[in-house]
Amino acid sequence: MADQSKYGLRGVSATKDEVHAAIKNLDKGLYPNAFCKILPDVAAGSPEHCTLMHADTAGTKGSLAYLYWKETGDLSVWEGIAQDAMVMNLDDMGCVGCTSNILLSSTIGRNKNRISGDVISTIINFTSAFVEEMRSHGVDIHLAGGETADVGDIVRTIDVGYTAFARMKRSDLIVNDIQPGDVVVGLASYGQATYEKSYNGGMGSNGLTSARHDVFSHRYASKYPESYDPTLPETVVYVGSKSVTDEVSIGNGQKMTAGKLVLSPTRTYLPVIAQLLKHLKPSINGMIHNTGGGLSKVVKFIDNVRVIKDNLLPLPPLFQMIREESGTDWKEMYQVFNMGQRLEVYLPESEAQAVIDIAKQFNIDAQIIGRVEKADQPTVRVESLYGTFEYDH
Repeated sequence: MADQSKYGLRGVSATKDEVHAAIKNLDKGLYPNAFCKILPDVAAGSPEHCTLMHADTAGTKGSLAYLYWKETGDLSVWEGIAQDAMVMNLDDMGCVGCTSNILLSSTIGRNKNRISGDVISTIINFTSAFVEEMRSHGVDIHLAGGETADVGDIVRTIDVGYTAFARMKRSDLIVNDIQPGDVVVGLASYGQATYEKSYNGGMGSNGLTSARHDVFSHRYASKYPESYDPTLPETVVYVGSKSVTDEVSIGNGQKMTAGKLVLSPTRTYLPVIAQLLKHLKPSINGMIHNTGGGLSKVVKFIDNVRVIKDNLLPLPPLFQMIREESGTDWKEMYQVFNMGQRLEVYLPESEAQAVIDIAKQFNIDAQIIGRVEKADQPTVRVESLYGTFEYDH
């Protein structure tokens, strides 16, 4: 993707080319194709065990939460930000088979003049509630405290992040070994899972810089200048038509505010993954969490195969709204956003229905969205109603 795309002009990158260039010579761990880095058992030195450490944040989604909270006084949006930051760690780890013995620590940097103690309390209290909910689904997480720092000189509003650590048996790992002949089962990012309180629009914690500016009105630029980078070109700052409180149709006669729709918390698939591992682990050749990189994400975890996604789940209202407001090229849309499917399971076709059935138990739509073919180079082809798009490294 060209740096001068709208995404690039806002100072972010769908491909993270500069980041990948900076880390290209770093050790990739024991299993380079694993979805997150696998390290030796540094604690006990057991050759049968390994350790994982993963750090991530809610990114610029916190800026939209700030804007919505200031407009409405609704503290509940901060619960979603806590979930966003946790899930961006935990579901990545879930994709390598890790759903137990996880330590979780938070790092929150805030501008105290703009972010009240009520916001911090909401984030911390929800963290505990989320961990308890996951335990009820057989996912074992332990809170290890964290750090909350007042750093107004360097943080305009708030940055919410978590670090997760786990130790597990190497024999329990899922290391991506995606094979010709595999099918791709896509699990929906939208709807309302049995463990969710309300409709989820399908947003993750990637693409928020563009989504926020493309969807919402320019009046927020002058009202909340602290909510965006002042060095951005004026032409890409809050250029949409929506107010955060405008109601948007989500189907079946239901509506949701545009702000809450875009702020939908990153869905965790951990309860589903725990069941997949219990019933199907030997058959699973790979799991991909479609965060940064959208539907092209898998290209970084394959060798000499082509992944063809030609039977995608329906495009949910959230991404249709973003596309209509932004006019973003469809190829970029599929590379920035999950477009309705954020977890992919790669396995033989004979086992696909079992994945679909497990997802259905949690009221999550799932279907075979594609297949894997032998190829000379790792590539991804997305065949959609809006065009066919090719992605490589």
